[in-house]
Amino acid sequence: MSMIKPIRSSFFILVTLTFILMLGSSVGGEPTGKSPDYKELGLFRRVMSIVQKNYVKEVADKELIQGAINGMLQSLDPHSSYLTEDQFKELQVETKGEFGGLGIEITLENGILTIVSPIEDTPAFKEGLKPGDKIIKINGESTKNITLLSAVKQMRGPKGSKVTVTIMREGWSKFKDFTITRDVIRVHAVKKELLEPGYPYIRVVNFQENTDTDLSAAIQDLGGEENIKGIILDLRSNPGGLLDQAVQVTNLFIDNGMIVYTDGRAKDQQMERRATTMGKKYKFSVAVLINEGSASASEIVAGALQDYDRALILGSKSFGKASVQTIIPLENGGGLRLTTAYYYTPKGRHIQKKGIEPDVDLKEEVQKQQEDEAEDEPKSSDKKKQKKTKPLRDTKIDMETDLVAKKALEWLKSDVTAKQYKQDHPRPTPDTASNSK
Repeated sequence: MSMIKPIRSSFFILVTLTFILMLGSSVGGEPTGKSPDYKELGLFRRVMSIVQKNYVKEVADKELIQGAINGMLQSLDPHSSYLTEDQFKELQVETKGEFGGLGIEITLENGILTIVSPIEDTPAFKEGLKPGDKIIKINGESTKNITLLSAVKQMRGPKGSKVTVTIMREGWSKFKDFTITRDVIRVHAVKKELLEPGYPYIRVVNFQENTDTDLSAAIQDLGGEENIKGIILDLRSNPGGLLDQAVQVTNLFIDNGMIVYTDGRAKDQQMERRATTMGKKYKFSVAVLINEGSASASEIVAGALQDYDRALILGSKSFGKASVQTIIPLENGGGLRLTTAYYYTPKGRHIQKKGIEPDVDLKEEVQKQQEDEAEDEPKSSDKKKQKKTKPLRDTKIDMETDLVAKKALEWLKSDVTAKQYKQDHPRPTPDTASNSK
């Protein structure tokens, strides 16, 4: 009998989530469907024999077979891979304990190691790494053909040690090195601020244990439901976290109905998560902020609230990272990390690689503002003088410069519902999955 248990994973350097499921070793035994093509297996044996006889140095059978398995899995997608015994143990450590890291979630995008999002208040965030940055080298070694697990292993290390990553960013003409001091990643999931009476701003940094209760506590601290007219829920650069918490946070704002479901070939990969009638249900207006660094759990929350017209979504299109990886233990102590399903919004929208389109797309305005600010930045010599006195980014939001938050507050104060706003400002209808439920 298989054991299904959602655990935290995907790669945070502290690890965040691609929603991994742990299954018992009974899973993944004999294949179902068509029998293997023995002609193709014969070709594999032939190639392996040629390599063993003619390669420049002797290679063990185990090394060749493991390499072949990993190559097969990596040809499917960036998140499927073979785990050696050491890597399997390492993954279990990642999901249970604390360790030194940078505070970024990474993925492979078209074969290039790419930052999904740096986590606020972590070393990577403080050094200025951004969503979409391409990691070209790690400690001087090229990341070409690197696996996610290998990248994680290279960037993780003891607290206080350093790692240099070479970054290429859109708009740059050349690479830039960032030398970052590792730290134990501890993230405060919820940050809050009262913008003005009746209108709180709450930022969810990631979805970890008790995020839903921390969010409820923040709402109560900022006036409680009786005194709140509308809130800004900021999910920008939130790379995800625990699936259960994404569901529980959404459940605070939805009375009933589907929140998210998965669909895969195997029956046990078809799962539904619905809102419950129990617990607190907030009725005030909600503006949700997203950007290209919002992924997985963030996209589940934003997608569900959008589908039910429960919130207005503002910002730019999210990352598009919503696949289920299943860890299948193997007899040799290793394991398979295999993509087995995708997540869908209540209306059947496929999130993976598509992301959540905001109701109010402000990407161009934000980019224009960033370009203007870059032009106004002091020259490099002046920057060096300012570096010692320049404070780290304040966690408080600047409503004068944050165009997305400013627009969200304007909408909240207008008393126009999300549904009415979308009717008055129609956007192209997104693709809908044919198997919506």
